Parts: sequence; structure tokens; C-alpha cells
Amino acid sequence: MMFVLGLTGSIGMGKSTTAAMFRDEGIEVHDADAVVHELYRGEAAPAIEAAFPGTARDGVVDRGLLGARVLGDPAALARLEAITHPLVAASRDAFLSEARKNGAPLVVLEVPLLFETGGDRKVDAVVLVTAPEAVQKERVSRRAGMTPERLGVILARQMPDTEKRARAHFIVDTGGEFAATRRQVRGILRALAGAKNKL
Repeated sequence: MMFVLGLTGSIGMGKSTTAAMFRDEGIEVHDADAVVHELYRGEAAPAIEAAFPGTARDGVVDRGLLGARVLGDPAALARLEAITHPLVAASRDAFLSEARKNGAPLVVLEVPLLFETGGDRKVDAVVLVTAPEAVQKERVSRRAGMTPERLGVILARQMPDTEKRARAHFIVDTGGEFAATRRQVRGILRALAGAKNKL
């Protein structure tokens, strides 16, 4: 039986860095955000341009323009998600099928809104990536085009970190050194390997 680990966390918490550390340990990771970026450059671009005219340039969705159109507009966001979510789900299912076929003992699904979309019910355990609020805000402030208002809208869509902590099986705190984060990732893998060996 393949073990499916969900990896999640709010914006600026260090999900991508943590996912890379799982990859470094030989674990395959499906990155929902990366899939969306690919879709914006290809398969989903025509449908998004049709739904939100002027958001694509030369067949590629401009994320800044699209974000300005949908952020803070639940109806627009729902229209966008109706286009992207089925495509991301198909990509995830193909990834899981391929991993099972290849006999992978463990895979990671990196999903920013795992709890918010009910995805936590579709994985065997959840790793929450977190950091102190000051660290999170400092990281996010370095992102191009990010404003306090934009961050506020994004955070409003996300479950509070304290609630995620209460629901997660494992917590990785990325507020310290890279080496400390890597030790936490390896600790999770050891714990899962030990649990599997007891079955």
C-alpha cells in the first residue's frame, strides 16, 4: 500500500522549500501550484482568457492581471477554479497512478489549500509547514506585487495557522535554519517508515 502524505501551509510558510527537502530524500512530490502555472502557460490559457478577457498575453495567462480580476471576488474565483481544479485533479490522479504502478512506498501531495478544499480527507496524513507570523510576513513582503491589502485577502481565504496546527499529523517549523527544517523532514520519514514496519 502506498502512503500518501499531504503537505500544506499558508502563504510564506516555506512549503516549496520543505517539498524540495522531501524530493532530496528521494520522495516524489506532486506540486499543485506548479501544475497551475503549467496550465496557465498551456492547456487552461484559452479557457481562462475566454472567461477573463485580457488576462492572457500570447497564449500565456498573466498571473498579475488574473489575480487582480479574481482576488476578493468570490464569484470570479469560483469561475476560475471551475476551469483549473478538474485539470489539477486529473494531473494529481495520473501522478498517483504512475507512482503506484512504479511501487513507490510514499508520495507527497503539496496542496496550499488542502484543509480548505477538504483534501485532507483524501490523504493518509498531513504535514503542516509553519513559521512564526513575523517570519511569514517578512518572506511574503519580498514577493513581487505583494501589498498588505493583497496579503490580507489571501489570508482571509486560508484557514488560520492555529487551526491547521490542531488538525495536522506532523508539523514542520521553517522559522529556523535550513538544517533544522531538514532534520524535521527526515524525522517524519523515519516515523512513517517505523509505523509501516509495525503493520
